[in-house]
Amino acid sequence: MRIKQATHTRQAELVAAALALAAERSPAEVTTAALAQAVGITQGAVFRHFENKEAIWLAVIDFVHQDLLARLQAAATAHAQPMAALRAVFMAHVDFVVEQPGVPRVIFQELQQPQDTPLKEGVRRLMQAYRTLLNGLLQQAQASKQLTPGTDLAAAAVLFIGSVQGLVMQSLLIGKVGAMRALAPGVFALFHQAIAAPPARARRTQESHA
Repeated sequence: MRIKQATHTRQAELVAAALALAAERSPAEVTTAALAQAVGITQGAVFRHFENKEAIWLAVIDFVHQDLLARLQAAATAHAQPMAALRAVFMAHVDFVVEQPGVPRVIFQELQQPQDTPLKEGVRRLMQAYRTLLNGLLQQAQASKQLTPGTDLAAAAVLFIGSVQGLVMQSLLIGKVGAMRALAPGVFALFHQAIAAPPARARRTQESHA
């Protein structure tokens, strides 16, 4: 006898199935029939839990927003020094993508759409929350004189996110998402070099020659 699952449980299962299928194929090719098969329900049952396929992808973005931001916030608060917290956030984001390779496929595909959509708006909210977290850490680093004087914090946040996105794009191109973990420390080191204040001894030398 099939046990009837609560709606929120089925919704979570369908979201997980959507991400798993998006890791294997274009999200546009993920059908409700495939989702139903992955979860073990009828196609009609899918629409008892979600109004349409767009609603499923909106739930995917909501899951990503909550889960990714929770991981990044936990990584940031685990370190007292803001630069160490930034590194932890960088690595936590990479780990998330390695675990959920379907996420960037969903986001990249939606951002290619010329028109505004509820899904694209969900991605914007996610990125705004991400930038807010980064800006807070960068402001702390600036206040503690860990950044080069005059560092453009907004540009630094863009560089941070762009560095992760570059790693993601390359890993998707070569079909080896796990390779990100080996490359990430070196990429973050370059980001760090770009914005970090020089050591105190080097600063004194620079000031003496000024």
